[in-house]
Amino acid sequence: MNRLLAVIAATGVIFVGARTLAADSVNQSTMSKRQMIVQIVGCMRKRMAADKSTSYNEAMKACKNRMNKESDNLPSGALVASDTPAKP
Repeated sequence: MNRLLAVIAATGVIFVGARTLAADSVNQSTMSKRQMIVQIVGCMRKRMAADKSTSYNEAMKACKNRMNKESDNLPSGALVASDTPAKP
């Protein structure tokens, strides 16, 4: 009887653990933090090279806003195969 209860408890823990892992994978962003930083830095370089009067903070804010808009438009589960930043 004790073994039966132990098996039932272990099975319950396995199913609960699997559901929490599945919920975590849904909530993860489609773009990793490193990819986001690489794209923001590339965007900032282009902006600051094109307009020498643009400050660092202005370029950072504009590029972050642009990346946030792009990430909102991506369908969930989109995969990015290359590690080079996308062209604007």
